[in-house]
Amino acid sequence: MISIAIPKGSLEEQTLQLFKQADLEIRVTSREYNPRIDDPRIERVKILRPQEIPVYVEEGYFDIGITGKDWVEERGADVVEIADLSYSKSVEKNGKVRIVLAVQADRADIKTARDMKPNSRISTEYPNITKAFFDKLGIPVQIFFSYGATEAKDMMDAIVELTETGETLRKNNWRIIHTILESSTKLIANKDSWRDPVKRRDIEEIKTLLSGVMEARGRVLLSMNVADEKLKDVVSALPAMKKPTIARLYDSENGAARRYYAVETVVRKKEVNILIPRLKALGAEDIIEIDISKIVK
Repeated sequence: MISIAIPKGSLEEQTLQLFKQADLEIRVTSREYNPRIDDPRIERVKILRPQEIPVYVEEGYFDIGITGKDWVEERGADVVEIADLSYSKSVEKNGKVRIVLAVQADRADIKTARDMKPNSRISTEYPNITKAFFDKLGIPVQIFFSYGATEAKDMMDAIVELTETGETLRKNNWRIIHTILESSTKLIANKDSWRDPVKRRDIEEIKTLLSGVMEARGRVLLSMNVADEKLKDVVSALPAMKKPTIARLYDSENGAARRYYAVETVVRKKEVNILIPRLKALGAEDIIEIDISKIVK
């Protein structure tokens, strides 16, 4: 059996949803410090700050955890990254975020990171990443740890901050001049747990379920019937993960005027409203759109 640490805060809601969609629902109340998952592979679950999770997983307090790549890098944690879950606080986004260097918008003299003056004052929640970045540039800076709302620190020469779109920074008069690191949500594992064959099997199975949900997001299954003479045109219009599945309908040629085939394929949800009318115009009949909960490759 394995133990899991999941992130509190901005990633919490989407993480709970991911586990629920994977049929690994985390049962938790506002007063409960020890949530649980009704699954024989999972012994213990904790909800912790994502900043803490890499170190706790490295030290073996948990077998696996979910956190951002940014916090793995910031804490210098020696863990195994076993899956990129590519989600953020908004399920609609692609899960990619950036740690950026930003200066006040009216600082016309600073266009790139190399334009930063020695001993500039930098506010950030990522002191280690920031120090390593400026050490590489050979520019000494003063780093002030930020306890949140870094974009409010306009008394600083610059900030190093996490952003999805840059919108909050722009609203607060900051201008991004460099992307230091791209980050996404990672499933990480303790190295000893990963080497243990019993635990590794459980970890791999949980990873399969979570990754299957991520793969299915934004996709649907299209099923339709197509007459023989229309089949080539319909298939040529179909996007597919690999190739569409095609099967002859039972008894469609014994005494029937036309031979029919059943066609199935997986497509992106955002393409469906354009695709379905086109398929109908090409001769597809009885088109069914089906939601997908998991795709396991």
